[in-house]
Amino acid sequence: MKKDSIIKLTALGGVPLLMVLGNSMLIPVFPQMKSALGISQFQVGLIITLFSIPAGLSIPILGFLSDKISRKLIIVPSLLIYGIGGLVSGIAPIFFQSNAYTVLLAGRIIQGVGAAGTGPIAMALVSDIFTSNERSQAQGAIESANGLGKVVSPILGSLIALITWYTLFFVYSFLAIPVALGVWFLVKEPKSEKESSSFKQYIAGIGNIFAKTGKSLIGSYLAASVVLFTLFGILAYLSDVLEVEYGLNGVIKGFALAGPVLAMSTTSFISGRVLKNNANLMKLFIVGGLAILTFSLIVLSIFKANIIFFIAILIMGIGTGSVLPAVNTVVTSAAPLEERGGVTALYGTVRFFGVAAGPPTYSKLLEISKPVMFWGASGIALLAFGLSFLLITKKELAQPADNSGDSKTGKQEAGEQQSSIEQESDQNPDQTRGSKPLDNQKQDSIPRRTSSLTFRKVWKPALGVAGSLLILFPFIKRKQR
Repeated sequence: MKKDSIIKLTALGGVPLLMVLGNSMLIPVFPQMKSALGISQFQVGLIITLFSIPAGLSIPILGFLSDKISRKLIIVPSLLIYGIGGLVSGIAPIFFQSNAYTVLLAGRIIQGVGAAGTGPIAMALVSDIFTSNERSQAQGAIESANGLGKVVSPILGSLIALITWYTLFFVYSFLAIPVALGVWFLVKEPKSEKESSSFKQYIAGIGNIFAKTGKSLIGSYLAASVVLFTLFGILAYLSDVLEVEYGLNGVIKGFALAGPVLAMSTTSFISGRVLKNNANLMKLFIVGGLAILTFSLIVLSIFKANIIFFIAILIMGIGTGSVLPAVNTVVTSAAPLEERGGVTALYGTVRFFGVAAGPPTYSKLLEISKPVMFWGASGIALLAFGLSFLLITKKELAQPADNSGDSKTGKQEAGEQQSSIEQESDQNPDQTRGSKPLDNQKQDSIPRRTSSLTFRKVWKPALGVAGSLLILFPFIKRKQR
């Protein structure tokens, strides 16, 4: 890759990295927020919810505008809005003591609107700038920044909170300015004819796609929403439990919270590489990941031992990491390039709504009892497993995305994307055009190899990472009451 391309990619890589920090960096300081602001666990969860809902609602609109106007003219102002929202939330406990919580939530709403125009649009701009051979490498680098943000954010949040908990909000403002300047001055957007379609036609295009592959898309959207609902609900719960019941604070707590996220990111990376050349495994990864997620929640419902608790949390991360790359592939392969923006924007909305619902729902269930929370979450995951199994069909997944016969199902970029993604179809290895067909013997052997291949290449290494993390957990003991 040329030096100029590396500079552009570095500037754009800061955009999804900053967006990922929007929620994950705050989770370690939930107990401090709760104590300082005098609010309930449910109200703490709303700090995530009132960021994610505005983001989810704004993504389709900003995605449409970026197609009509310019990617950069959406990304740069959105970054500044994101930073302003962080500044509003940061000054709330300093200058608005009596109404600190209300002002903080207002800042989070502003941040959420800004977040909608950052990561998702940056993905589209990468696809605009980089072509053919470089595009795959560029998208992989962007996803690496995304994954890095997921793993580092709990640790970074714990470190920064050593100053004071509301310092985290100022960090968003501090980082947004150089990232915005980098995108504006270092990234040159290629000239292209902007679409003349109306927003009504934009929505109609989404309807046409659902008419063709609606059941599989609905099942995939549901799967992604539920795994993110569970992940953020559990992380919010875990943040409180690690401090109250296990006496973990500061950076150590940040590392403990990073465990399930690292398991998820590792599994996502491996899954993406496997799905790249084995697109027929998509349904197995989605349904299998939901089964793993359900199993881990049932284990959390039944067993109370420390080591089993943390093993189940890590296994939950593996299940989540299995689902998301496969869903990303289904969504980006469901439509031809000219209609893909609406489907991926809707996908981003669904993901944000899942994140938004997690913390407050878990806190409300926890108010009843801990078993109700875990069994309720198990029931939701089991329902998603059943519906995804019934709705997602290989026939719909195998349909070509356009009339050219290119299925566009062969490429999956590594890692969980924090919001909707837009990828060009010609970055994908072509499974059908210009390649020799498999003979009957090889075709017949694929189903028999599927389970062993998935375990050997994905879940076995992911379990190895989870096992390595467990070295720390024997030293974690419940506080004596």
